[in-house]
Amino acid sequence: MTYVIASKEFLVSLRPLTVQERTAALAKAAAARTTRADVKSKLKTGAATVAEVLTAGDGDEAIGRLKITELLEALPGIGKVRATVIMNEVGIASTRRLRGLGVHQRKALIEFLGRAS
Repeated sequence: MTYVIASKEFLVSLRPLTVQERTAALAKAAAARTTRADVKSKLKTGAATVAEVLTAGDGDEAIGRLKITELLEALPGIGKVRATVIMNEVGIASTRRLRGLGVHQRKALIEFLGRAS
């Protein structure tokens, strides 16, 4: 891996993973993807609210790494364009993940979605 910082190039070599470590990492990644897919399907069907998902993201690492754009797009009637508009209105960066939201951003997002309903 090569990083360029302030016009200087740094070479970082990572320790190769053992077969067991690689298998464990793949299983953990698959479980995280499954968890995020379950959350998105619950949002789509109305079985979960955005506020519940935000709270769940504090305790679950997989949910906490869910992108806000994916969260919004999982809601019925919200696509890519509307999700972008909502994020701009609330003041959330397009790259932000659920765990990275501040208290005020969470509150503003929940209030905005409550008004839109």
